[in-house]
Amino acid sequence: MAAHLKKRVYEEFSKVVVQQVSLEEVPAKRLRLTKPSKSAALHLDLCKASSPTDALQHLLSFARKPVEAESVEGVARILLEHYYKESDNSVRLKIASLLGLLSKTQGFSPDCIVDDAVNVLNNEKSHQVLAQLLDTLLIIGTQLPDKTAVIQRLIDVACKHLSGTYFGVRNKCLQLLGCLGTVDKPLTKETDPGPAGQTTLIRDVQSVISDYFQDQDPRVRTAAIKAMLQLHERGMKIQQNIYNQACKLLNDDYEQVRSAAVQMVWVLSQLYPESIVPIPSSNEEIRLIDDSFGKICHMVSDGSWVVRVQAAKLLGSMHQVSPHFLEQTLDKKLMSDLRRKRTAHERAKELYASGEFSSGRRWADDAPKEKVDTSGVNLIDSGACGAFVHGLEDEMYEVRIAAVEALCSLAQSSVSFAEKCLDFLVDMFNDEIEEVRLQSIHALRQISTHITLREDQLDTVLAVLEDKSRDIREALHELLCYTNASTKDCIQLALLELLKNLSKYPTDRNSVWKCLKFLGARHPTLVLPIVPELLSTHPYFDTPEPDMDDPAYIAVLVLVFNAAKSCPTMPALFSDHTFCHYAYLRDSLSHLVPHLRLPGRKQTAGSEASGVASGSLESARTFLQDSIVRVSALQNLESPGAQDLLEFTIRDLQRLGELQTELAGSADFCATYLRCQLLLTKALQEKLWTMAVPLCLKQNAKVSTAARQILDETYKLEFLYSGLETQQIATIHNVRLQAKALQLILTARSKRGVDRVLGVCEKFLQDVESFQRLFVTELPHFQDSFVEKLLELMPRLVSCKPADLVKILQTTLRQSRFIHLKLPEQIHRASATIIEPTGESDNPLKFTSGLVVALDVDATLEHVQDPQTIVKVQVLYPDGLSHIIHPKPGDFRTPGPGRVRLVTQVYLSHSAWTEPCQIEVRLLLAYSSSSSKLSASKPAWNDSMDGLPTSESSIEGTIHLSKPVKVFIMPKPSRR
Repeated sequence: MAAHLKKRVYEEFSKVVVQQVSLEEVPAKRLRLTKPSKSAALHLDLCKASSPTDALQHLLSFARKPVEAESVEGVARILLEHYYKESDNSVRLKIASLLGLLSKTQGFSPDCIVDDAVNVLNNEKSHQVLAQLLDTLLIIGTQLPDKTAVIQRLIDVACKHLSGTYFGVRNKCLQLLGCLGTVDKPLTKETDPGPAGQTTLIRDVQSVISDYFQDQDPRVRTAAIKAMLQLHERGMKIQQNIYNQACKLLNDDYEQVRSAAVQMVWVLSQLYPESIVPIPSSNEEIRLIDDSFGKICHMVSDGSWVVRVQAAKLLGSMHQVSPHFLEQTLDKKLMSDLRRKRTAHERAKELYASGEFSSGRRWADDAPKEKVDTSGVNLIDSGACGAFVHGLEDEMYEVRIAAVEALCSLAQSSVSFAEKCLDFLVDMFNDEIEEVRLQSIHALRQISTHITLREDQLDTVLAVLEDKSRDIREALHELLCYTNASTKDCIQLALLELLKNLSKYPTDRNSVWKCLKFLGARHPTLVLPIVPELLSTHPYFDTPEPDMDDPAYIAVLVLVFNAAKSCPTMPALFSDHTFCHYAYLRDSLSHLVPHLRLPGRKQTAGSEASGVASGSLESARTFLQDSIVRVSALQNLESPGAQDLLEFTIRDLQRLGELQTELAGSADFCATYLRCQLLLTKALQEKLWTMAVPLCLKQNAKVSTAARQILDETYKLEFLYSGLETQQIATIHNVRLQAKALQLILTARSKRGVDRVLGVCEKFLQDVESFQRLFVTELPHFQDSFVEKLLELMPRLVSCKPADLVKILQTTLRQSRFIHLKLPEQIHRASATIIEPTGESDNPLKFTSGLVVALDVDATLEHVQDPQTIVKVQVLYPDGLSHIIHPKPGDFRTPGPGRVRLVTQVYLSHSAWTEPCQIEVRLLLAYSSSSSKLSASKPAWNDSMDGLPTSESSIEGTIHLSKPVKVFIMPKPSRR
């Protein structure tokens, strides 16, 4: 039995071996995986279509799918093949549209389908399809700007179809000529039958386009003008002989034609400003810039408000116009110097030619009177007189705003015109629309250096301080900062109204103080006579000491002290308590109160030092540069005394930023960068690097905190400061890589498991590759730096084990050189100030638990780029719950350059409390890789600064933008 079983097993094993040998002898079949052909799939879909509707649906679904560059030509061939077979116009129209879309595919050259596109266009009968095919040819031509032969062929096709009866075809032909036409080559050749036979006429692109200025269809006329403007935008100089045609189109019946014609007249006035053109119906001549200015002025009274807005805006850019033409825009009556006057010789000659005799009692008493034709002898059309008066009185506020902006632009280049238009701008302060009032204030602010306000004008200006809008009041404060007053009564009037403003709107305190600072510094001689009245001093009697907590008294002192800086005789009028108040304000409000050399008073060492630091901007700038140079001399931060020097420099830079607001951004930026270097140096000097992991848990936590703090500071450096150059951003990323390397080393020392460490290593290597890709041009500035050594070791780092990578990083960190920082010309630090809520009220905001209550938030943002997307509001409850609110884009306003105002509402809700508690409201600046200034590599979520989850996954971290404001709230239990 056993022998039988052995025999059976041996036979079965032999069969298996034979089968395996036979299988090994048979060669394996190779399979090639290919992507499904887009052209084949489209061909099958179109062939299966039973009706034009089905084919159109297939084409619409295909248009939503991406097509690779290598498949575009095959798809285009399939589409052209079905185009020839298709009889339905809508399907052919969609195929022509798809050909244009495919021509835009990146990496595809559409010159291979030009011949087919031109052939189908020549055989097409449908006007709509013909227009779409011309649009496709336009797309092809824009994709092939270097193919001269192709461009010339497309232009010839457009010229051939310009005589089409359908307006859409003519529009597309004109558009193609405007986008592709050139000067150096002729467009068309026409035969002109003459007495000697047929002659050939060669015409250029501008002549062909200008022929259609008189087309019967207004849409074609508009397209012709826009095509000519397109030639101008491409750098081609438009011929002057088109000017008369463009002027005739200003009287067209259609709004679009007049709008395009106004733009054309303006372009020609900029190209040929000094050319001489004749005045119609007279023998007079005038400069083209003056003539076009008068014609555009006439368009400010156009029937369409869109044309009026465009004309008013264009007037603001015509700075070369003659002064008497400019001044005529402010008077509705025609001035005498713009009316052509005949000389006595001309009048005598006309009398002699008339052949009539007088009675002898009076010379030429019976001579025929001269018939005055106002349209023939005026140098400017009477309808163009008072253009800005018409614009400022227009019923549409858009026209009024455009007129105000144009007035401001022209007044900036002409002092005499600025003085004449002052009354008109001041009158606009009483406009019913807030946006118009705000724009007029900004306009007057820009020309304030050319004007001096009279008392009656200042009275009208100061009346705006009662406006309920804070934007209007702040804009007016800024206007008063740079306004020149004429008398001391103006200063008194301005101070009185500002104090009323301060009493009515206490939140305007900082803005009013800043306004009085500049007002006193600009008018020291006018402030001097009223100092005794302002300070309530008496030559013989002592007066009571005012309250230093009164904002109105501080406002008066700010005015007087800033005026005293340029008036050395003014301190003699101060009383003893005024000197004490000066010392107090000089220390508490150093940005508002300047340094004064008071006679008979000793300066303390601290005040002298602060005076030197804040008295001169140049000396402060020199101090900043010296501090950077002193730190740059350090080669090794581990040397004795190097860290002490860094700490002293950081302290000096922080104090400099407090004393000099102009240099606060640069000083804070340098101090933050040096703090990162100091933290990194101290972390690398800890004893944990030479000790076992279980013996240095405390040191591990300390170094981990330092690495986390460095990361936070680098994100502040990149996203909180504006004006940085590529070199500074690369330096920040270098420090960030060092902090991430430090975190990687700590992770490898404290965590077990290869998978965790391997993931962190891969992420770090991706960050290094991203740095090399973004800052390849800045790498020469990083010699002997951490990132340069990493890039040299990159081939080794990619292939080594995590443990070896950690050892290399630890050695490279200790051997890397300190990268010196090079400052750009100007750096601004983003900041925010919450005005409301003030946080001073002890009355809690009560609401029912489970419901919501609205909290008004009013804040001012400075030097924040793109605030609509990055500024958030954070509400922190006493139990640690945090909410982040995203304000609407409409909540942001721009009262001035560099400043943004946020007015929004925050909805609060919580469960019931037993007693009122405080919540904290602050503004945050959110950042992400997409908002990085150079699209840097996306940092991990654990690199965020607050670790607060938000509803938007794109936000990776937040930075505190303002100080927190505490508000009392009291959620009450609901009643049953």
